[in-house]
This record gives sequence, structure tokens and C-alpha cells, in this order.
Amino acid sequence: MQRILQPGEIESLDRTHFQRIVLPNPTSLFAERAARVRQLADGNPIADYLLFIARIIDAQHTAVATLPATPLDSTVVAQAQAHSMPLMPALEHIDPAWQSVLDTMLDTLGAQDGLPEALQPLIISLRELDSGERDAMARRLLQKEGAARDIGLSPFVMAALQVTFARRASQLNERDVPYTEPTTICPVCASEPVASVLRIGGQMAGHRYLHCGTCCTEWQMVRVKCSHCESTKGVRYQGIEGGKDVVMAETCDECGTYRKIVNQEKDPMAEPLADDLASLMLDLLMGETPYQRASPNPLLYVAVAEEEDGSASAQGAALA
Repeated sequence: MQRILQPGEIESLDRTHFQRIVLPNPTSLFAERAARVRQLADGNPIADYLLFIARIIDAQHTAVATLPATPLDSTVVAQAQAHSMPLMPALEHIDPAWQSVLDTMLDTLGAQDGLPEALQPLIISLRELDSGERDAMARRLLQKEGAARDIGLSPFVMAALQVTFARRASQLNERDVPYTEPTTICPVCASEPVASVLRIGGQMAGHRYLHCGTCCTEWQMVRVKCSHCESTKGVRYQGIEGGKDVVMAETCDECGTYRKIVNQEKDPMAEPLADDLASLMLDLLMGETPYQRASPNPLLYVAVAEEEDGSASAQGAALA
């Protein structure tokens, strides 16, 4: 007896079909990320920092449960699809709720036993900032214009923003997300990817996805193509000698940048943001090459400029 297959059944039989967009699931995202960071901290030269970051991610997990659902307006979706543009560019769609998320995270962190003493002044400083100062810092960080004065505070601010953007992205339907150009920025919030990941399992198996550092959406991009300039020439992979090659630096001779690629085929537990953060030694090695990192990890911020006496001076200090 013959019957007509439904769309979902057709796709399950089609070996060429793959998931184009992977939207975040905040219910499990932050808990799984925190667990991965703690796993990677074992024996890591920056173990103390990773454990500190794991606490921030735990606070994200607590805070996201307090956020109500805020579906994106259908007219915004229609306009984005009509113009092949990202749905909610981060700078234009900062949810005011991010500040209450930050306060919830600070309350969670402040109530923990054994909190490093060095964190106490940071929490106090963030509490003392008024809403205007907080928003100004958020905009600087989203524009990658954070100053030296933001170091120390930026991981908390970016973590709170990430919670709100991931929550809103999770309310979308994959079909709502337009095809955008260039393909190197997030089709949801127009942010840069923090890393790319080779996925395993189901229809994603063997495909490379770029992972947004702001809203945690993933979008498919072919392998052996620069995730910064889209060139297919001069793309190479570099890793730490004797390492497991779970995390490699994908370098591009055309634009002179690198971005890490995380391989779940080497470690099924690998997570883009966590593994990027924990592989700082690879960044240090890449610092000895001509290649520049294409985009920062939002939880490991580097100040790029600071206004002093009316002039800008470069700052190279990383949060440690």
C-alpha cells in the first residue's frame, strides 16, 4: 500500500538534507557549557580562570530561567527575509531585561561560598554603575570597542547580554532565519562567530557550523573555507604538536586571520565557546605567527582602545 510522505519523513530519508540553522536551547546550553569548562580545567594552565568562568556560566543558567518568552515580531521577520538581513542585529535589539539578568547573576555569584576575593570589587563596581553607564559599556563591547577600563567587568556584561540574546533566539523557528550575506556573520544577531565546530550525530554529522558568541545560534558553512573572508585559497590548519587536535586554528593567507575549529569527531563532548576558551595556549602560539585572531571570545575580553588625554592608545591587556 502506497502513501504520501510528509515533509519531515522526506527529509529523514534524504541523506543530502542537513540542518542549516541550529538554534540555542538555553535550558541546557549553559549547564552543559559549565560542565565542559570544568572538565577542561583539569590540568589546564589557566584552571583557576576557567573555574571562575564556570561560575559565571552557572549564574547564566540560573538567570535564564527567570526570563519570560519574548517572541520576535512577525513584521521584523518578514522584513529581514525580504532583504536577506539578520533578524535582530545586536546593537539595535538590546533587551532592557539584560540589566535585571546581570543583577540576578551578581546575586547568584555573591551568595556562593569560596568566591575568589578578587571578584568582590568587580561585583561591587557593577552594582554601583547606573543603567546608562551599563548600557554604554554593553554597546562598546558589542561593537568590539571595549576599553581598558572595561577589563574585569566585561565578562559579566557579555554573559548577561548572551543570556537575553540566546533566550530570544531560542523562540525563533529555523524557517524564520533568512539566508544572509555575508555568511560569516550570524543570521540572527549579526555578530561574529566565536569559533566553528564539526558536529556529529543525525543530520548535522560531518557538517561545519559557525557558533555565534552573542546569541549562541549556529549556522552551517562548508569546510575548507575561511570563516572570516570566505576565501577558499590559502586555508590551513595549525595545532599544538602532540595535542589531540580537538581544537585547531584555521588560518587564512588571504585575510591574515585565524579562527579556531572544534572537532566533535575527536571529542564528542567538545563545545565551541568552552573549548575555544580553554585552548588559550593555542592563541599564545598563534601570537608568534603573522595571523590575527578574527574575533574574540566574549568571556575572555581584550581591550582594544582607551581614551587618554583625548587620544586613543592601544591596549593589549587580556583579562586573566
